Amino acid sequence: MSGSKNYSKRMRFALLGGLVTIFALGLWLGRFSPFPSQSAAGDIPDPPPAFIRQGENIVIPEGSALRSRLKVEPVTVKNSPHVLQLPGVVEADPSRTVNVLPPVAGKVVKLDIQLGDVVKKGQPLVVLDSGDLAQAYADDDKARSALKRIKSSLERARGVHESGGGPLKDVQQAEDDYAQAEAEYNRAEARLKEIGALGETKDKSRLLTLISPNAGIVTALTTASGAFANDPTASIMTISNLDSVWVTAMVPESDIAYISRGQSVDVSFAAYPEQVHHGEVSFVSAVVEPDTRRTKVRICFANPEGKFKPNMFANVKCYLPQSSTVFVPDSALLMNNDKITVLVETEPWTFVRRAVVCGYGEGDGTRIDNGLSPGDRIVVKGGVLLND
Repeated sequence: MSGSKNYSKRMRFALLGGLVTIFALGLWLGRFSPFPSQSAAGDIPDPPPAFIRQGENIVIPEGSALRSRLKVEPVTVKNSPHVLQLPGVVEADPSRTVNVLPPVAGKVVKLDIQLGDVVKKGQPLVVLDSGDLAQAYADDDKARSALKRIKSSLERARGVHESGGGPLKDVQQAEDDYAQAEAEYNRAEARLKEIGALGETKDKSRLLTLISPNAGIVTALTTASGAFANDPTASIMTISNLDSVWVTAMVPESDIAYISRGQSVDVSFAAYPEQVHHGEVSFVSAVVEPDTRRTKVRICFANPEGKFKPNMFANVKCYLPQSSTVFVPDSALLMNNDKITVLVETEPWTFVRRAVVCGYGEGDGTRIDNGLSPGDRIVVKGGVLLND
């Protein structure tokens, strides 16, 4: 009985010791708790706001994290010309380009050249077998024979009249017949000359040889041996003299007023990207293309080595004179309510939003036509953090 009582007493002491140990451990852990007490939390001040609006002003208070993220600089002023870049293409000089047309209908029996060949002035190009040429020769022979016969009749009528054996009306009729025969002969000769044949030649065959009207390169060929050339208005080949070529560019309607003849330009070609060729505007079209609202300008280049080939792409740089204007980086421009604005510093770390009118864009920024003045300081980086 006494043993049972001693056991119960020992159990109560053990439980009491355990509770004391747990309480002491809780107090010790509470000293290192990561959660501050209510009194300690109340001692930490609230962080300052990123920015404060005071009417139209935007103030960046001291201690704001935005002060390290914004970059403020004075605007710059530029008076250098604006560079207008235009796409261009190489074209043959129209005054040095000839379309070869068949003067008569016929069949191509011989083709002496190929596309891309270099030809000289007077060089044979193609031979046509033409029935029209044979008819023209026959008409010329007939007119020449009639003229000769009527001329003899006229001389005879004059002789008879002078001897008193014939009336004057016979002479007048003979003179009228002669005038008509002479006109017909001149027409037949003119037709042969137009074709490129001579009426007095002994070889009056059906074959006609077309020769090159100028020196150059065959840049287009639309016929072949055995083909028929029945349309005298359709070109069978084009010969271009490429000793000089044109670079043609299209100027937007809004910039036409700044382009004039004699203006200096720089031209680079896709085939020779590292070479810049200096030239002058030699032609400004008097009309605006209705579909593109652009005007053609041409720059003439000497091409003795044949480097510049028709239809090559080019990049044309025109230098448009400009007055001194304010210039800002593109990162300073902010869209706000469909307007382009900048943030102008009125006092240290105090800014006001101001609408601006942009001019030409350059590679590293934009010209400002209205809204800023030299000496203004603006936010050039991080302004989007203050945007609405």
